Amino acid sequence: QLQLVQTGGGLVQPGESLRLSCHASGFTFDDYAIGWFRQAPGKEREGVSCISSRGGRTNYADSVKGRFTMSRDNAKNSVYLQMNSLKLEDTGVYYCAALRIWGDPFSLPCKTGGMNYWGEGTLVSVSS
Repeated sequence: QLQLVQTGGGLVQPGESLRLSCHASGFTFDDYAIGWFRQAPGKEREGVSCISSRGGRTNYADSVKGRFTMSRDNAKNSVYLQMNSLKLEDTGVYYCAALRIWGDPFSLPCKTGGMNYWGEGTLVSVSS
């Protein structure tokens, strides 16, 4: 059964940190690029970061550059999102998602409308 199971999230104050995890099962993990996305209340889902299937290349939304770090451990079928210096505007439901890569394993093609599998989402709430 194909699954992306997310852990982490919660309520923190501005300036604090959180780490999200996403564990995959049921597919060949290192054939997939993985993205983190988020959806704030009343807003559309947006991309946060993407990591290539191989090689560990990453990209980030401008709003999180320098604060968030995405990584993956293919041996553990897992990806992580370390979120530091959290801001009020980082509040939202965070989703991990997987996209099968048939070409360049170093590509970063994560887009909201193009992913194959999605996690169930986890709430990150930043509040003072």
